Amino acid sequence: MGLRVRKSIQICKGVRLNLGSTGASFSFGTKGLRHTIHTSGRRTTSIGIPGTGISYVKTHGSKGRKSAGQNVRVLNQPVIPGTEQKKVDEYNELIETIKGIHKNCDESIDWQYIKEQKEPVWEGGIGPKQAKAIEELKNYKPGFFEKLKSGNKKRELEKAVEIAAKEDAEDLENLKTLHILAERVLNGDIDAYLNVIYEMNPLDDLVEFGSDFEFGTDNPDVIEVEFSVKTADVVPTYSLRLTKTGKLSRKELTKTAYFGLVQDFVSSCTIRIARDIIALLPVKNVVVHAVEKRLNTQTGRMEDTVILSVVFDRDLLNQLNFDLIDPSDALKNFWHNMKFQKTAGFMPVEKIENY
Repeated sequence: MGLRVRKSIQICKGVRLNLGSTGASFSFGTKGLRHTIHTSGRRTTSIGIPGTGISYVKTHGSKGRKSAGQNVRVLNQPVIPGTEQKKVDEYNELIETIKGIHKNCDESIDWQYIKEQKEPVWEGGIGPKQAKAIEELKNYKPGFFEKLKSGNKKRELEKAVEIAAKEDAEDLENLKTLHILAERVLNGDIDAYLNVIYEMNPLDDLVEFGSDFEFGTDNPDVIEVEFSVKTADVVPTYSLRLTKTGKLSRKELTKTAYFGLVQDFVSSCTIRIARDIIALLPVKNVVVHAVEKRLNTQTGRMEDTVILSVVFDRDLLNQLNFDLIDPSDALKNFWHNMKFQKTAGFMPVEKIENY
């Protein structure tokens, strides 16, 4: 373990993190072959072979990547003004969100498909951008006033041809770089794995639920993820409902009800983490450790304590119906260490290491 998630701009030429006023997106490839994932949940795969006219664009909506933080803030900010029913609806939405984090997942990246994309063959070695610029220059017919400017427009078009040629060359180079990256990933290059995770930050929309993620591995078939949970900031200790007279009623949850929510929340997060990593990389297993700050009574200090450790098998995980599973029950399908008491919650466990 040792790769801590943080923002960056670029893995290499053609692979970039984009920051804008509406959010962040990660894109890699060239204008001929590009995959983009936006933090809003929008994912676009754009594939086109320069100079052939062949293209394919597929956009996936944001349904699967709704920002969990929109709901978490209900706990940390004053209740939004509105009807009592609206407050109850927001509370119920929060409960459904923290119990259903596992239902959402990034689109899978087909590294084999990316690797197999052939480089274009351009007639006369002239790429599509340069060909377009040449055509514009060829069709240019200066008017009377343009002639008086001593051919400035023509020189601009000639310069545009040179620039377009360089851009075509860069596009080809970027495509080669993407092919190399795909090949490295498919060959189990651990550095490539970590670089892709480092840049794509696949769990970015879970930051509201966990203070930090760390990734590591020394085995190309496995990715290990440590997830710091913060249940005290996320899981409510109360319930909201409307009385028969339409008044808002707030009631503290029983210990059993509260810790049941905590178990579903932590379990749901671990499943979601495994799903996102498996969608991103061709690994066979994802090992997820959930840790929480606990008081060590021997030292009097708060320390990271493992409360759940799970080894997710790729094939088995992909067989689950994520819309219908109970996240806590679903962990029984996998090798895991968990000690849970209905009236006390998670107890410390040993981290699974020999997997």
